[in-house]
Amino acid sequence: MKPAPTIWLLSAYRSQSHAAWADWLTSTFSEIDWHKLELPGRHFRWRIRGNPLSWLHQLPPTAPDLILATSMVDLSTLKGLHPRLANVPCIYYFHENQFAYPTRQQQHHSVDPQMVQLYGALAADQLLFNSIYNRDSFLEGVDSLLKKLPDEVPDNITEALKHKTGVLPVAINPIKNSATKNTGLILWNHRWEYDKAPQVFADALNLLNKSHSDFQLALLGERSQKKPDALMQIEQQHSKRIIVNQRVSKNKYREYLSQAGIAVSTAIHEFQGLSMLEAVSAGATPVVPDDLCYQEQYAENYRYPPGSSDALAQKLADVLKNPAPAPDVSYCYEENLEGKWTEVFNLN
Repeated sequence: MKPAPTIWLLSAYRSQSHAAWADWLTSTFSEIDWHKLELPGRHFRWRIRGNPLSWLHQLPPTAPDLILATSMVDLSTLKGLHPRLANVPCIYYFHENQFAYPTRQQQHHSVDPQMVQLYGALAADQLLFNSIYNRDSFLEGVDSLLKKLPDEVPDNITEALKHKTGVLPVAINPIKNSATKNTGLILWNHRWEYDKAPQVFADALNLLNKSHSDFQLALLGERSQKKPDALMQIEQQHSKRIIVNQRVSKNKYREYLSQAGIAVSTAIHEFQGLSMLEAVSAGATPVVPDDLCYQEQYAENYRYPPGSSDALAQKLADVLKNPAPAPDVSYCYEENLEGKWTEVFNLN
């Protein structure tokens, strides 16, 4: 039996999905000698540029056998500051990429986060993405950026990166379908933020209400202290249909997902869509934009034109009238991805 490898897992932004991924890997592959360094999921621009400074005196003195870093890690700077890491194999894992991120009008657009990920990708030996969409939008974004640079840009950078890529989703723990499935229960289990476009959902519900469809609402997901307009609109106009409207415990969350008949997304930004995959694993019918990662995950009959409240309302009415079976998403179950990560870590 080969000795257990030492792996540094570097995650510069411990948000919910990043945390679940890191915790699952370290608990599932307990035979590995892990050294996990994480930074809180806040202050995005400081995190993506400042992580080598934050970790300046925290890296162990002995180099590991492998570095597994998320794409929030400024890997090229980190390796430059620590020469002992020069020959250590590195895997760069993309939960997201900065080339396909929507920005608000009031936000200052900077290419700096994109350059961090570009240099990190060049410094890594292998690039893993949680979806085909994530991989392709990254490569297309790199190609587009390089064409805008004024001069002295080497040839074939995008092609060289492409040869290092692979797709390996974040694993989910499937949820058992409830015996008391409510086919009329519409689930929202996303952040109430601009990149999830909740106003499209709110407007679609108003249109759905006019069609005299019978439905209930489970409104979950993170929300800020300042209640978003879309949520207030839904509360005011559909109060009698709402069975839950808050963040709940993990067990309660899984219980509501197991009961829901329909899971809705209106996202304008989604690289894997873990919340949708969890709901679908529990038997909910997905209703998603014909865009982003959803095009590779769900057949056309589950999709509607992105950004259209009218189309979403019609799709919801159709599914309420004729419930469709949930598609198979078992490819991203923990039990089915463990073997793939075993190959990545060369544990056989």
